[in-house]
Amino acid sequence: MEENKEKTAGKILEEQLTWKFPHIGQIAPEQISEAAEFCEDYKTFLNEGKTERECVKAAVHRLENAGYEPIDFGKSYKPGDKVYYVNRSKALLMTTFGEKPVREGVRLNGAHIDAPRLDLKPNPLYEKSDLAYFKTHYYGGIRKYQWGTVPLAMHGVVVKKDGTLVEVCIGEQTDEPVFCVTDLLPHLSAKQNERKLSEGLKGEELNILVGSLPFVDDSVKEPVKLMALKLLNEKYGITEADFFRAEIEMVPAQKATDVGLDCSLIGAYGQDDRVCAYTALMAEINTKLPTYTTVTVLADKEEIGSEGTAGMKSHFLKHYIEYLSEMQGTNPKDTFVNSLCLSSDVNAGFDPTFSEVFETNNTCFVNKGCVLTKYTGARGKSGSNDASAETMAKIISIMEENGVYWQAGELGAVDQGGGGTIAKYISHLNIDTVDLGVPIISMHSPFEISSKLDVFNTYKAFCAFYR
Repeated sequence: MEENKEKTAGKILEEQLTWKFPHIGQIAPEQISEAAEFCEDYKTFLNEGKTERECVKAAVHRLENAGYEPIDFGKSYKPGDKVYYVNRSKALLMTTFGEKPVREGVRLNGAHIDAPRLDLKPNPLYEKSDLAYFKTHYYGGIRKYQWGTVPLAMHGVVVKKDGTLVEVCIGEQTDEPVFCVTDLLPHLSAKQNERKLSEGLKGEELNILVGSLPFVDDSVKEPVKLMALKLLNEKYGITEADFFRAEIEMVPAQKATDVGLDCSLIGAYGQDDRVCAYTALMAEINTKLPTYTTVTVLADKEEIGSEGTAGMKSHFLKHYIEYLSEMQGTNPKDTFVNSLCLSSDVNAGFDPTFSEVFETNNTCFVNKGCVLTKYTGARGKSGSNDASAETMAKIISIMEENGVYWQAGELGAVDQGGGGTIAKYISHLNIDTVDLGVPIISMHSPFEISSKLDVFNTYKAFCAFYR
């Protein structure tokens, strides 16, 4: 009462009626060390999983260590039992069975584990002017100029003619070579400088340098290419024809690392959306006896429209929930309509260097917590889920009751662009859905930036959602 007497009526009313999202480092400094500790394994996960296949493998390893077993759809499970299901090595579903029957709905959390990159073309290897190169086709929304002169690692799988699957990984160990896309020196780039930024490097210029030494034999037409094939054959037993049966991704060789004098930030490739995949995974693992059955999904192909058998346009999630319902003798339609989903994806964190593309009252900032995104889409909300007021209220209530620091944000100013997530595909199942994730600076670049405090509070939000 004494404190209120010292304030003006306007100040008291302002405190009662207005709202600002606080900086976590100021209001809850004890979380700084907690977040830093939590993010150590997150950085390990990023280094282990630079492709969707590797993410699935890293996640399954953690699941099995936590007592999860492959699901048996013919078996009966009791509350607290933990299972998982792998879809074609590129997507993953996890469940902790809850106390309530699934007809009362599940708590669904969906993230994606694919990320923008350079894929090798089906016939990639060629030689020109005594240098060997890989031809690439970029995957997802990249700014092509950012990928020049960046050390790259070669990841993927090759299925040999006899059906043997060979895993390929070159460029991650300190004693291994890396690869790169070359670019012009400033002394000779006057004409290139006249290009639009989007064409600073063109798609067909994203050629990756792989070798310069020849196989010494005067009768060989392309000796440098042959030497590159020889080295690959010695290491992996593959031939040029095997590239047609391969998935090879060129990704940044940089390891996840702390950023800033205070080590408060993380810089790494693929944080969109592996930051949400990891936090969802760990929240799932640490959920012991939930009220509602959990379904955590890590999906592929979001960056190209959620296509394919492992993307969210596929029916693999729908079928999984149908199986869960059938196991309990429930009509799946009841499960869908009573369920609640977090579409766990990142949003564009405010970057003061480029403030003109944001609307500061409706954007997210680093160190202010996980970001709740009511709608994404482009311009007139095209392609957006646009969560209902009731759904927003449910999620906000869960976070506030559990001490989670959160904020709200849009993906940039109106008419500046936009983007989408998997939210709309899950809502097509008649499931209430809203986006929640981590603010990211330099999104879709080879080196994205996140805040440890935001990562930690996203994990806390997912734990509260499941609890």
